[in-house]
Amino acid sequence: MSKKVAVILSGSGVYDGAEIHESVITLLRLDQRGAQVQCFAPNIAQLHVINHLTGEEMPETRNVLVESARIARGNIKDLREADVEDFDALIVPGGFGAAKNLSNFAVEGAGCTVQPEVLALAEAFAEAGKPVGLMCISPALAAKIYGPGVTCTIGNDTDTATAMNKMGATHEDCAVSDIIEDKARKLVTTPAYMLAQNISEAASGINKLVDRVLELTHENDA
Repeated sequence: MSKKVAVILSGSGVYDGAEIHESVITLLRLDQRGAQVQCFAPNIAQLHVINHLTGEEMPETRNVLVESARIARGNIKDLREADVEDFDALIVPGGFGAAKNLSNFAVEGAGCTVQPEVLALAEAFAEAGKPVGLMCISPALAAKIYGPGVTCTIGNDTDTATAMNKMGATHEDCAVSDIIEDKARKLVTTPAYMLAQNISEAASGINKLVDRVLELTHENDA
């Protein structure tokens, strides 16, 4: 029986939303593996809008749900509609949106908070013992979701890893093509574009993450 996976997006574009390559690779791999997918995003304003050509901030506002709909081709729901009981697993692609819109990690670092709807859903998956996949910068939220002692990776960025350790996580360095699994918590993480130099490198770890998350959903199958 095909598994149902919720994917949380955080906008559209690496500098102020979800990393588009990571998101598309995730959705492609889930589809290739026969999973049923529903994308979600919080219906909130982005922290800010970045011109992806120049890297400069733009004097406008955008909505995270509306922007995420670009990646999902319109097939996306308000995060408030997500129910853990409807899904077997959760995956959150990276991009600065995870650190700016799904949380304020980009601004507050170790003192960050997670957007309430994101935290509530992620905590529900954790409490239900359902597998979760976090990639790129999104594992920075792991300690807020699972509490102290959670094992995860963002690759090998010292400053980010130090902040995560301050929050109570146990960071492990990881190659771009590999994954780190916290077996007790069914959490799978991979560096993706925290380390990837091209889309193929990003895909190497993301595909492993998706495959492992789906494997974990079958552990309790009769």
